[in-house]
Amino acid sequence: MAKMQRNTILVVLSFFAIYFIWGSTYLWNKIAVTELPAFMLAGIRFVIAGSLIFIISKLLGFPLKISKKQFKNTFIAGFLFLTFGNGVVVWALKFVDSSFAALEVSAQPLVVLLMMRLLQGKKIQPMSIIGVFLGITGIFLLVGQQEIIAQEGAVLGMVLIFVCMLSWSYGSLFVGKADLPSNFFVNTGYQMLSSGLSLLIVSTLLGETWSSPHTWSSPVIWSMALLIFLGSIVTFTAFNYLLRIVSPEKVATSSYVNPIIAMILGWYFLNEEITLQSVIASFILLTGVYFINTKKQLTIFSRFTGKRIPKKMVD
Repeated sequence: MAKMQRNTILVVLSFFAIYFIWGSTYLWNKIAVTELPAFMLAGIRFVIAGSLIFIISKLLGFPLKISKKQFKNTFIAGFLFLTFGNGVVVWALKFVDSSFAALEVSAQPLVVLLMMRLLQGKKIQPMSIIGVFLGITGIFLLVGQQEIIAQEGAVLGMVLIFVCMLSWSYGSLFVGKADLPSNFFVNTGYQMLSSGLSLLIVSTLLGETWSSPHTWSSPVIWSMALLIFLGSIVTFTAFNYLLRIVSPEKVATSSYVNPIIAMILGWYFLNEEITLQSVIASFILLTGVYFINTKKQLTIFSRFTGKRIPKKMVD
């Protein structure tokens, strides 16, 4: 019983991390990317975080040895989540506000659902179909704002974030079934270190201008520190942990909270404008996400249709 209680607490803390801390990373990345090249920023962040995870793992006595297959899978997962999924999002933040990026990313549960249907043949429940419709409507309202589209590079930023969503969503499905290191901390370390090195290679190939930390402003240094310790080590470990014990759809519910946190922080610290259309779009989009993820959807549907739904389909 004590063991179950510890697991429950760990799950709650992990969800807190992916809900609130992850929502704050949009602000930290936006601050850092105003001074630093995107791929260099992401690469340094993950190389340092991954190295620290290995040092901590060694001190705690966690075995670092993994099989070739596990190494291959951690590299693939790291690429989908971090090298491409995160590195390109940081790049996109050069063109769009942090709050807008978070709102667009909130459509991830919709993408996960559609991928599960296309790749795994999972049936889409009736209420989820409504959720998909609402989600698409919300995204259309969000990205269709003329004052945002008119900004230089905004369309490119929107497209980049959408492609990253595809990468993250497929990564969520991949990690759920892949043979990965049993220790979630070690698993995170391999993903981060391999991705960080890959991002630094990409940065070099793109000719980004690197700079020494002693030239960075205080806000950038603080943002980088928070990204490394909270946004990387704590949150991504929690993310990997949750993906192995709960369904990808439940993990994707962080999209409910992330955009709200990002909008508030972007408005307060960066004076980012929150338009009425963005508020309406976020309400419609998050309502759609709720319909996609709610476990009550079959029960609700049965009340409207009068059809009895087998209990095993609701569980």
